[in-house]
Amino acid sequence: MKPADIRAMTIDQIDDEVLKLKKEHFNLRFQRASGQLENTARVREVRRDIARLKTIAVAKRQGSGAAKAGANKPAAAKRAPKRAKTAANS
Repeated sequence: MKPADIRAMTIDQIDDEVLKLKKEHFNLRFQRASGQLENTARVREVRRDIARLKTIAVAKRQGSGAAKAGANKPAAAKRAPKRAKTAANS
């Protein structure tokens, strides 16, 4: 599922899609455990689609529906410069 398609959905539609994919993920896990799973890559796709849907849903709920994921991350803290090694530190 493409992020542009997800952004076009309402929050209720996103929640419904997440629920549907969670059920599919549950069924795929059972199929894998019983040895009946044919398309093993589908487990990974579903898991990532769920994460993608949840990420965009959080952004929409925060009121930044047009914002891309990760755009609201705080700036990285600056580190203190490393000290030079001296004979006493060795």
